[in-house]
Amino acid sequence: MRLLVVEDHFDTAEAFSRLLDLYKFTVDVARNTHEAMELCERNTYVVLLADIGLPDGTGWELMKELLSRCPVRGIAVSGYGYDDDIRKSLEAGFAEHLTKPVAAEKLIAAIERVAALPLPESSPPR
Repeated sequence: MRLLVVEDHFDTAEAFSRLLDLYKFTVDVARNTHEAMELCERNTYVVLLADIGLPDGTGWELMKELLSRCPVRGIAVSGYGYDDDIRKSLEAGFAEHLTKPVAAEKLIAAIERVAALPLPESSPPR
């Protein structure tokens, strides 16, 4: 299963990558929304794991943009964990919102749940 992790904090991205590798996922890492868009144009991902606070935008904007171009299932993984943040993640198209720090078992279970969901339909660009 191929995953895209969008995380600007180097140590967090590395930790996610190592953990997911242990569970036999194929992982690509993007440090910002621009890199994520480029990777999604070249590859197909089963699940996107995205931070909300990114240097060139938000994970919410990224998810909306990706859904306008290609179907992808998403999980927001962020330090932002208020009810309003979770609501915004779901409104943007994420299937789930996990608040950092997240336990490995909880992350893997969320990936498995979200991967089993049908692909969202792409919407026309706005």
